[in-house]
Amino acid sequence: MINKDERQSIIALMKREVVPAIGCTEPIAVALCVARATELLGCVPEKISLQLSANILKNAMGVGIPGTGMIGLPIAIALGALIGKSEYQLEVLRNCTPEAVEQGKRFMDEGRIHIALKEGISEKLYIEVLCEAGKRQAEAIIATGHTNFVYLRSGEDVKLDNRQPSTANNEEEQEVTLTLRKVFDFATTAPLEEIEFILEARRLNKAAAEESFKLDYGHGLGRAIREPMDTPVVGDSIFAHILAYTSGACDARMAGAMIPVMSNSGSGNQGISATMPVVIYAEETNKGEEQLVRALILSHLTVIYIKQSLGRLSALCGCVVAATGSSCGITYLMGGGYEQVSHAVKNMIANITGMICDGAKPSCAMKVTSGVATAVFSALLAMQHKCVTAFEGIIDEDVDQCIRNLTRIGSQGMNETDRLVLDIMTHKTGRC
Repeated sequence: MINKDERQSIIALMKREVVPAIGCTEPIAVALCVARATELLGCVPEKISLQLSANILKNAMGVGIPGTGMIGLPIAIALGALIGKSEYQLEVLRNCTPEAVEQGKRFMDEGRIHIALKEGISEKLYIEVLCEAGKRQAEAIIATGHTNFVYLRSGEDVKLDNRQPSTANNEEEQEVTLTLRKVFDFATTAPLEEIEFILEARRLNKAAAEESFKLDYGHGLGRAIREPMDTPVVGDSIFAHILAYTSGACDARMAGAMIPVMSNSGSGNQGISATMPVVIYAEETNKGEEQLVRALILSHLTVIYIKQSLGRLSALCGCVVAATGSSCGITYLMGGGYEQVSHAVKNMIANITGMICDGAKPSCAMKVTSGVATAVFSALLAMQHKCVTAFEGIIDEDVDQCIRNLTRIGSQGMNETDRLVLDIMTHKTGRC
């Protein structure tokens, strides 16, 4: 059984990791860091110098910035300096207006922004910002987590320095030790009134999906599934609706829609993928509110558990992790217990492990859809007491070891893949 203190720790962990975000979290985290450095400077910077980890660069190159109609880091940086408010965290640019965008374009055109790759670091999530105006300087550094400031300096006054692991009070050190059994027990036994906060994920992410059906965002995958051509391919089914709502929310977010989504572990797409399949399945099979709450908690907490050993950013596409969470939630809604949920996890890991992350971009909707399709198939097999066995591939008899196998591949085995992907992305000679 999970005691009250441990339960409260898990709830606090979830409330840190499941938060609203506007726009792709990597460029938004950069804008947040710029906003904080600007606040420390006390005026609009004349020059902004940034040093970023390779994974931050990778995830910021091809994604739309909310409210701007533009792609990439420079406009996010300019707006972070001009209108960003660090107190808004991952909604730092929510005050963006057309006038601010025009100011931001001028700021960019004046050559005030300088971006470089931070060399010699192992941390995959690292943002270092130096703002200057005349002789005045201010510096801010985010590391390990998208909102985790580890260094703040205004002039010679160092206001925060948690850069050394021995003194850091970062998000990673505050995590609760989880197992899949503990995740399942928490989700199915915690007092309902203590976990109903997760319903905000349904409200935000469903609203994002419905917004995507109104306009032509990104590649329009959600609309294409929802409004099939003359000859139906996917059909009108719960499965089709799951795919449409999940990919639709991703379409809108990756294209830069000025609409918040509920993120998970620093990723809006992970939050969407952990939420929408569970919500649509619950609604279309007439499940009660309590069942939905518990299924969403199971889904989101599974994602948090897997990300604890995978890390915030990796070469492994986040949809692999998030869809594993939603498969657990769907399995629970189908009437499955812990054994079936474990089967679903193994089926997921046996199938789509190895899907690469090649940056945040509109086509992420396609990867998300592949992930949640696999989530449904994995749940269906699990409910028939079928799962990939320990004689096959990377699957182990112990489900927690399966998860460690997955995250070991993503955090260690695919490092060279990560470097190669970034090299390809930064040396393309043309666009299709």
